[in-house]
Amino acid sequence: MAIPYMEAVVGFMILMYFFESYLDLRQHAALKLPVLPKTLEGLISQEKFEKSRAYSLDKSHFHFVHEFVTILMDSAILYFGVLPWFWKKSGDFVVLAGLNAENEILHTLAFLAGVMFWSQITDLPFSLYSTFVIEARHGFNKQTVWLFFRDLIKGICLAVILGPPIVSAIIFIVQKGGPYLAIYLWAFMFILSIVMMTLYPILIAPLFNKFTPLPEGGLREKIEKLAASLNFPLKKLFVVDGSTRSSHSNAYMYGFFNNKRIVLYDTLIQQCKDDKEIVAVIAHELGHWKLNHTMYSFIAVQILTLLQFGGYTLVRNSSDLFRSFGFDTQPVLIGLIIFQHTVIPLQHLVSFGLNLVSRSFEFQADAFAKKLEYTSSLRAALVKLQEENLSAMNTDPWYSAYHYSHPPLVERLAALDEPDKKSN
Repeated sequence: MAIPYMEAVVGFMILMYFFESYLDLRQHAALKLPVLPKTLEGLISQEKFEKSRAYSLDKSHFHFVHEFVTILMDSAILYFGVLPWFWKKSGDFVVLAGLNAENEILHTLAFLAGVMFWSQITDLPFSLYSTFVIEARHGFNKQTVWLFFRDLIKGICLAVILGPPIVSAIIFIVQKGGPYLAIYLWAFMFILSIVMMTLYPILIAPLFNKFTPLPEGGLREKIEKLAASLNFPLKKLFVVDGSTRSSHSNAYMYGFFNNKRIVLYDTLIQQCKDDKEIVAVIAHELGHWKLNHTMYSFIAVQILTLLQFGGYTLVRNSSDLFRSFGFDTQPVLIGLIIFQHTVIPLQHLVSFGLNLVSRSFEFQADAFAKKLEYTSSLRAALVKLQEENLSAMNTDPWYSAYHYSHPPLVERLAALDEPDKKSN
């Protein structure tokens, strides 16, 4: 008797949808609360709270609709055999184009082209509504329709340029990998991630944003002084024109070994008028570096990737698994897609665990900035960024524990106010 793998996968997807919808409802109820958490009273103005509440509720309503449509489409695609049908049609297209449909790489690329076309069509209405209705209604969207579609076209072009060689390499490795397939796949993805992390900020990110050196002055001097005091190998300090698309703010760092760079959003500089608040945010980010959080996260991702490929090698030759999803052949890409669906339960558990670790890292980075005597400035910066970004002030503990990679503001402020011995 054949095992109903597909039915089990669809059933679990629907089960997780109901579970996550329950959490969403809890969060929605928290967002509707008409009063600030006591910790934030006197720190957040009533006007900002009301704006934050309206923005969060708008996003919550939108999220309910988007998730319902997504689970409906995903379940239907699996249950009604759309994947095998589309795989067959993509093979017919290859033949129509005068190419060899027996060539798995060509067949796969045709399939992926159709999937990309379909995903763009189905995602576009939601992206447009989110950007030009919700974000615009609350004063965040700064991009024009032309800029939106220009970015979309650039993204598609990058996928067309980068996708085929990567997909071809993966198929070749799977076909020739033998008993060491998992190691070969992991090694390829490891090298690819290193190359992309190197090239993205240099070649890809500038296609979408303008990066300019932070001008000489007090802010630059303070950041450079802080970096030098921690032996952080800062080579370049940039400002990115995030304001051309959104008024949300951020800061991040990147680079390998002794070639580190820090990027500040221009919106962050506009919102934090006090240089010390911006430096406190950078102190937090440097805390992640000093405490090796980035390295630990990278190692964790590599281990999980290797384990995933190891699991894939165990099931890729299971004809019963492929037949359950409607396939009488065993294409490499389809095998990867099916495997990803079958390990959804583990993925949810891993995601939850990674969020727990990430929140722990955030507390540690805050404590690091506190040791550098940036407590008051970091508190002020966190409050200001919460206000300016209209982030949710009230959060449900179950929802935040499951979804948030960063602790809610209330928890971060409470941790900063704890005695030093608690943050060591």
